[in-house]
Amino acid sequence: MLQKKPLLSIVIPVFNEEESIGESVRRFLALRDSLLTELKLELLFVNDGSRDSSLSLLKSAADKDPDVKIISFSRNFGHQIAITAGIDLSSGDYVALIDADLQDPPELIADMYRLALTGYDVVYGKRRSRAGESLFKKATASAFYRFLNYMCEIEIPNDTGDFRLMSRKVVNAFTRLRERHRFVRGMVPWLGFRTAPLEYDRAERYAGTTKFPLRKMFAFAVNAILSFSRKPLTVAIQLGFFIIFMGLIFGAYLFYARLFTNTIIPGFATTLLCVIVFSGVQVMLIGVVGEYIARIFEEVQGRPLYLINETFNLVESVPKNDF
Repeated sequence: MLQKKPLLSIVIPVFNEEESIGESVRRFLALRDSLLTELKLELLFVNDGSRDSSLSLLKSAADKDPDVKIISFSRNFGHQIAITAGIDLSSGDYVALIDADLQDPPELIADMYRLALTGYDVVYGKRRSRAGESLFKKATASAFYRFLNYMCEIEIPNDTGDFRLMSRKVVNAFTRLRERHRFVRGMVPWLGFRTAPLEYDRAERYAGTTKFPLRKMFAFAVNAILSFSRKPLTVAIQLGFFIIFMGLIFGAYLFYARLFTNTIIPGFATTLLCVIVFSGVQVMLIGVVGEYIARIFEEVQGRPLYLINETFNLVESVPKNDF
């Protein structure tokens, strides 16, 4: 009796990647052909509301090969939500996450799978080098991961992205996490399970431009910190106590100078400076608290994480966990 081959699902989020789609499909199908003796592959492309010809190119590929499957959103819901949808609708014994820009080599998924077979539930790609990225981006990325680990209660591996492979056990646990503000590379370590890194050299984008400009990178960093840390609130409390302490010291100095010395303390300029500085601090801290409250508001609304407009080559066309 022939033993059934395990199925590997590869989730590929896509947003305006028309220049990379053809080469992406070619390399993923070449990977499938190279692994025919070991396992079966399904390619889950998640179209995250692309406004270019990405979807039509994917449909053309899906018409030619049933292993190319498409999930197309009703609008743009974001990269992390697209990853979530692909995981939700995957059916593989293992699930790999990788972007369509080919900065992470698809061929490395085979090595991840073989490493997972040695007893690991999660194998994540650890970047040894990052070609085609500015010194500023490399420096800020390195600082971000180290600062994030300082702020968070869980350890998130440095120099990693979403590129990873997970066992079905991990995937089933992950699909139970339904928060709206998602940081997948932090959510997976939160689950636990046995993990291993696989070092590699990250390539330049095959084509096109990055979909993560500085503004989005900053928002992504803030989301990661607020999703996995209460320390901003703790820092706010500590800062408040520090300001009170400094105020008491300054008040004691003014009281002493008024009673026991002839020193004249300028009043208007000092008062105005204190009001401006402490008003700014108060507004900032209210904003931090407001961010947490806004997240609570969005969670209690109970809206679906995503809405699917259409699917191709998927037996199950309705998401199992879209709420």
